[in-house]
Amino acid sequence: METITSTSINLPLLRKGKVRDTYMIGDHLLMVSTDRLSAFDVVFHEGIPLKGLVLSKLSIFWFHRTKEIIDNHFVTDAIPANLPAYLQGRSMIIEKCEPLPLECVVRGYITGSAWKEYQKDGSVCGIKLPAGLKNGSELPEPIFTPSTKALKGHDQNIDAEAAKKLIGEDAFELVRRKSIDLYNHGKSHAKKCGLVLADTKFEYGYETREGKTRIILIDEALTPDSSRYWLKEKYDQGGLESLDKQFVRDYLESTGWNKSPPAPKLPEEVLQKTSERYLQAYRMLTGKELI
Repeated sequence: METITSTSINLPLLRKGKVRDTYMIGDHLLMVSTDRLSAFDVVFHEGIPLKGLVLSKLSIFWFHRTKEIIDNHFVTDAIPANLPAYLQGRSMIIEKCEPLPLECVVRGYITGSAWKEYQKDGSVCGIKLPAGLKNGSELPEPIFTPSTKALKGHDQNIDAEAAKKLIGEDAFELVRRKSIDLYNHGKSHAKKCGLVLADTKFEYGYETREGKTRIILIDEALTPDSSRYWLKEKYDQGGLESLDKQFVRDYLESTGWNKSPPAPKLPEEVLQKTSERYLQAYRMLTGKELI
């Protein structure tokens, strides 16, 4: 199946991200999830088949489920008929918002960059953790570990005080509380579906309507791009089998690539197996087939 790694639409382009292209459409925005792959902050030439559809449809699934926790920017996935057909299923019309300059990361299990940080000094983002944890250990309770949202290069983990200086104390406390609530909701649902939600990240924005400004959930929600999902059956047996882009990261780590541009060519097998993992996550979480 053809992958969509670039878009060309007769609408004003607002921004081109690592994965998403956002256009202005009337009083709203059109956000398109492409099949582009970003790993270690480098965008690859090849796309992951059906990835953009998984990201968009799964985000919408979660936006509907979590509206009682916090409202979000989703308006509709009904795309005007005069726009290219390939947008269907991978696009949504959203509210205009001013993004907060903070990645809101919640971790229920220790792995990835948090595991590396923990090995150095026993803490993550200034939060002291129990001794004796192993890679993949469940934490006593979820922790909020924010990071900067870098336009270029790597996001940097920061502590609560640095985050408060970025967005203010009231906004920080709101997104911290809501992020943990969202994570707990996602973790509970994932467990029922045979998955472990190890960690995830959320983004928020200021929406102004009728002279009133509020903070809402934006971007994506609980997708295999923004979250780590492990198969619960394998986890219970002591293994960490990911249904997300960790499969690509592991392959890249094995090649000795220095994680700097240019991106190496990805083998067809890696592309297909990554696609299969995204589709499996979608199927298990929603109970539906994507195609």
